[in-house]
Amino acid sequence: MSSISKSFSSKISSDTPSAPSFPVTSFPKDQIKVLLLENVHPLAVEAFKSEGFQVEALNIALNPSQLKEKIRDVHVLGIRSKTQVTDEVFAEAKRLLTLGCFCIGTNQVDLESAKRKGVPVFNAPFGNTRSVAEMTIAEVIMLSRQLGDRSMEMHKGTWKKLATGSHEVRGKTLGVVGYGHIGSQVGVIAEFFGMRVIYYDVSTKLPLSNNAPIKTLEGLLGAADFITLHVPETPQTKGLIGKAQIAAIKKGACLINASRGTVVDLEALKDALASGAVGGAAIDVYPEEPEGNTAEGFKTPIQGLPNVVLTPHIGGSTLEAQEAIGREVSHSLINFIQHGATTGTVNFPLVELPIVEGLHRLIHIHQNVPGVLAEVNKIIATAGANIQAQMLSTTPDIGYLVMDFAGPNAHVTEALLKVATTIKARSLT
Repeated sequence: MSSISKSFSSKISSDTPSAPSFPVTSFPKDQIKVLLLENVHPLAVEAFKSEGFQVEALNIALNPSQLKEKIRDVHVLGIRSKTQVTDEVFAEAKRLLTLGCFCIGTNQVDLESAKRKGVPVFNAPFGNTRSVAEMTIAEVIMLSRQLGDRSMEMHKGTWKKLATGSHEVRGKTLGVVGYGHIGSQVGVIAEFFGMRVIYYDVSTKLPLSNNAPIKTLEGLLGAADFITLHVPETPQTKGLIGKAQIAAIKKGACLINASRGTVVDLEALKDALASGAVGGAAIDVYPEEPEGNTAEGFKTPIQGLPNVVLTPHIGGSTLEAQEAIGREVSHSLINFIQHGATTGTVNFPLVELPIVEGLHRLIHIHQNVPGVLAEVNKIIATAGANIQAQMLSTTPDIGYLVMDFAGPNAHVTEALLKVATTIKARSLT
């Protein structure tokens, strides 16, 4: 890790407000630069501005070359799902302290690279749970009643009143693939409609209500009248529903995907829909998606097929969800900047030390090798300071230390930056 750049703290601004909502950071607040992309909710923008930070908010994603140029002078980066933060981008992020994904997923960020650079990454795993769950249930009913087709016909001036192919969802079986925050809530809501719910997950999950686990994916596909996917994007889930799995779906059943676009083989699904083997589909995510709303000519293999509902990745796009996400992630980022708290991070050791007034707070990110804590403590002792509290947590490759001490604070951070294992060191107060 010798190539990892080190950061240092500056002195507290003399005009820092006397009663901020968080303890002051060692950076003058008006010098902390926050870049928010992809139309992050205004509540988050206001949260950063109210702390006195410099905030730039854009309603677009940046491509890698644009982001590499922009990130060189940024301390906090906030993105949603389209901006790709790669290892090459992190190489340019000389001042970056932390990164927030204002969404559920973090697959758009190279988490290992972020960790090596000493950058904790935060997200909002619960923020849009209800929004996605509600849309999923709505799509179950739409597919069961072929409402998408009837609506389109009416828009074209065709009156086609019929019951053929339309069913109640009561008494039908819903199969949930991925029984996490969203999948489990979908299952609970579905039971209120009188549906039987089964679920499959690669890890053991406690069933909610009367939802029942099933041992294999193939078993679920063959038993369910509606199948809804709620899995993350990983190497294991890429192509999870391929040609063989689609062939295993119960004849006439419907498939819903509001998870990730790489999970379903859309060409195989197209053939199954065209033949009637699959009775319908609702797709919200795609292998390749436009970067903004101005894109024209979007194409997907399943356009124009009967009983197919297509939406532009809006599962979590409600005002309530975006507000909740904006509040949650901005709070996590501010809490880290000014407390050093990493609660909720997806790539870092978890540390949150209570604030005690009148003490100096130091955070130290380092390679996880023996003897680092002893070396840090020696530096504090040599400075004539007294440690009041410290909390250290590690992963196999990095350690994260938050320490409160009383006494002299001069030159402690500079001394820590000279330690060979240091990735970043920062004095907060």
